[in-house]
Amino acid sequence: MTVYPNQGSRPGQPGPYGAPYGPHAPQGGHPPYNHPPQQRPPRHGLGFTVVTVVVLALAVTIGMVAARLTTTGTSARSPLAQSPGIVSQPVDSQTSTADLTAAANKVVSGIVNVDTELGLQNGEGAGTGIVLTSDGEILTNNHVVEGATKITVTALGNSRTYPATVVGYDRSDDLAVVRLTGASGLQTATLGNSDRVAIGDAIVGLGNAGGTGTPTAAAGQVTGLDRSITASDESAGASEQLTGLIQVAANIQPGDSGGPLINSAGQVIGVDTAASQSFRFGNASSQGGGQGFAIPINKALTIAKQIQGGKSSSTVHIGKSAFLGVSVSDATNGGALVRNIVTDGPAEQLGLSPGDVITAVDNTTVDSALSLTDTMDQHHPGDTVTLKFTDRFGQSQSARTQLAQGPVG
Repeated sequence: MTVYPNQGSRPGQPGPYGAPYGPHAPQGGHPPYNHPPQQRPPRHGLGFTVVTVVVLALAVTIGMVAARLTTTGTSARSPLAQSPGIVSQPVDSQTSTADLTAAANKVVSGIVNVDTELGLQNGEGAGTGIVLTSDGEILTNNHVVEGATKITVTALGNSRTYPATVVGYDRSDDLAVVRLTGASGLQTATLGNSDRVAIGDAIVGLGNAGGTGTPTAAAGQVTGLDRSITASDESAGASEQLTGLIQVAANIQPGDSGGPLINSAGQVIGVDTAASQSFRFGNASSQGGGQGFAIPINKALTIAKQIQGGKSSSTVHIGKSAFLGVSVSDATNGGALVRNIVTDGPAEQLGLSPGDVITAVDNTTVDSALSLTDTMDQHHPGDTVTLKFTDRFGQSQSARTQLAQGPVG
């Protein structure tokens, strides 16, 4: 791979990825159903999360960088042969291109493309992952796999494609571990120490930019440490904060989510997660510049090891996701307002209707759409829960239902 110097930042509009989507879909990661998903998908549509970055007094618009590729039942992409080669992207700082090229080539065989089918949304998604173990445990972002009804992963080191399942996820820190079926002998990525990262360090972000299936490299430098961003889902009325992030000046693009941010030695120092919209999105040869954000690898590995060890917590969910079968938004006076119901799901079976407001699950108060999502993360398919809600006529109701198995997250 060759990395070429940049000609400077060119602010521009988001490319052909469509409307914004948010960081937290309503309960279980499922979009509102009172309008067609392809018109305004809140989480896994063709677009970016609208977020605000608070860096001192500066606020910029950024977005999660998992590419959401189609809103129809079939993919618009043709299968591509995989190879460890990389299509170059611009360098966003004056760094040694030879060193960055060598660093990128060290890592590319230790990354994977993550492709998802989003069955409830009639869509598909694409992101990236980092190989943690030779038998196929992969680190990626939660938002790459959230809402997935099917996951396939292509290892760039051997060009093989594997079915995959989610071991567990941490929604609050936007991380997940995926396990490949039948994998062995995979090349793992070399991991660095994110505590040693300093402002001005040269970096490269690697990933499946645009969901093309061909790995790309975005080179630049570290511009900030310990950054916090607040991501909001305008259509669902939910938001989240990610903290402690590495900020970089690099052309991170949709599809790069879950991919490695590496240093000049070819060591992974972060997990690419978000990027500003104030730069040009396009193909690998386009000139662009912007601000990317990555989760430090030390933090990511701590969470990954907890997931690999099967240790659930208030933020870590292990195993399959429980499914209530509603889409919700924040209710005006607290609670989760039911916007629509999934046919034949638990919510429909117990008689919930659009306009009802969920106020508690068992003895846990639900005061927002996000709190319902967090509460559901503490449950698994087959659990029986008592749902308390105020119906659309203002009457308090209570009913028991058994949770089903749903899409990831």
